[in-house]
Amino acid sequence: MNFRDLTPSSLSFRHIKEDFASSVVVFLVALPLCVGVAVASGVPAELGIVTGIVGGLVTGMLPGSSLQVSGPAAGLTVLCYEAVQEHGLPALGVIVLATGLLQLGMGALRWGRWFRAISVAVVEGMLAGIGLVLIAGQLYSMAKTKAPESGIDKITGLPEMFVDAAGSSSARASLLLGIGTIAVLVLWKKLPKKVTTVPGALAAVALATIVALAFDLPVAKVTVEGLFSTIQPPPMDEFGGLAEVGMLSTIVAFTLIASAESLFSAAAVDRLHDGQRTDYDKELMAQGAGNTVCGVLGALPMTAVIVRSATNVQAGAKTKASRVMHGGWLLLFAALLPAALGIIPIAALAGILIHAGFKLIPLKALVELWRSHRGEAVVLVATAVSIVTISMFEGVLIGLALAVIKTAWEASHIRLEIVDKGAGPVQAHLSGNATFLRLPKILDQLEALPQDRPVELHLDQVHHLDHACRTALENWAERHSDQGTEPVKVNMAGV
Repeated sequence: MNFRDLTPSSLSFRHIKEDFASSVVVFLVALPLCVGVAVASGVPAELGIVTGIVGGLVTGMLPGSSLQVSGPAAGLTVLCYEAVQEHGLPALGVIVLATGLLQLGMGALRWGRWFRAISVAVVEGMLAGIGLVLIAGQLYSMAKTKAPESGIDKITGLPEMFVDAAGSSSARASLLLGIGTIAVLVLWKKLPKKVTTVPGALAAVALATIVALAFDLPVAKVTVEGLFSTIQPPPMDEFGGLAEVGMLSTIVAFTLIASAESLFSAAAVDRLHDGQRTDYDKELMAQGAGNTVCGVLGALPMTAVIVRSATNVQAGAKTKASRVMHGGWLLLFAALLPAALGIIPIAALAGILIHAGFKLIPLKALVELWRSHRGEAVVLVATAVSIVTISMFEGVLIGLALAVIKTAWEASHIRLEIVDKGAGPVQAHLSGNATFLRLPKILDQLEALPQDRPVELHLDQVHHLDHACRTALENWAERHSDQGTEPVKVNMAGV
């Protein structure tokens, strides 16, 4: 990395008007999302804003992707909540710090580009699983009810939760307020363009807050602790948890998901503009630097967020100055108007995250995959189901394993052509990639050959012959020779 890229002078001020306007729009989109992700993660609301500030002022200054915006993401909400519940809030800083250092190391080793090799089906399945658990969990928050621990229990317990909520006036009010928030988000884009210049998430939260105050609804509000009082660097004794398998697996999950989501977001943002393309290794280091700072501050982890990034591009941003300024606006708000958070209904934030959770479920992509690449569709669904029924980390590992198996199966194309002219030896021509995955089919065809005829097995068109196949073919030839009238002749030229 060229350290000259890290200086403020690397920012271009030729487009300051466009970048200034874009930064305000991105700030208005980011604010409710930062707060919502923090509340859903089980941490003080201010910590979400701290992560957004670091995403703007630290990651935003660094090279990599010039227009994508970083901050707390809905995709990490479920994992953050589980980490806080299992290890405690002080340990979250250690986990995020370790994640950042790992990302820095991977970027320095130029591993960023390899994240593009991760199956898209696994990433989309991961996000779909996160989205399902997020939606289910936030429905409980919307109804002022404690959510079950596991993802599958959250989903199966929804009918009982709704029945219980129907019998409580405060739960009904909270639920209706959250549903109204979702309705505003869904219908907002259909309103006149002059109205939709205000970001939908901000409008939905503002309207829900006004309704809650005007009618004095018995709904829970965001707890405000103050920006500087919530910043707590992790105590030294919490670093002892790095020797625990549970914390290490959480760090690996954070690193994998945050890095993959950020780099896939970068690829998507590159398709939205004609400017400089993303340097994936530098972007991974930028994300790592941001997460390292977030860990030191005890804040939430960050990723590049496609919603904010797309908003930044669509609002006319030209340089990284827009995302840096958006971090400045978040800092000013947190320093000057922290009490404004205390009037926001939690049900409204839950509605925003439920809407965000639905966006994580790639229904259109799944339909297209099923039509054209059913194997990819199976990997996507299996990853999502594994995350919901087992856990985040194991679900991602299962998805990656299935993607590797699917690729190996598709790569091992093999063809056995039998030529029998009625006289002379039977010609068996094997071509393609002979691996153990296709071995049962190969052996079934070879063992069906007549025992009373000489056989010539030609392997000169085989591109790859693994040890299992080689051994099995040698054993078959030996058995056939013992049982038949003449030994099998094997042509292995080129193998």
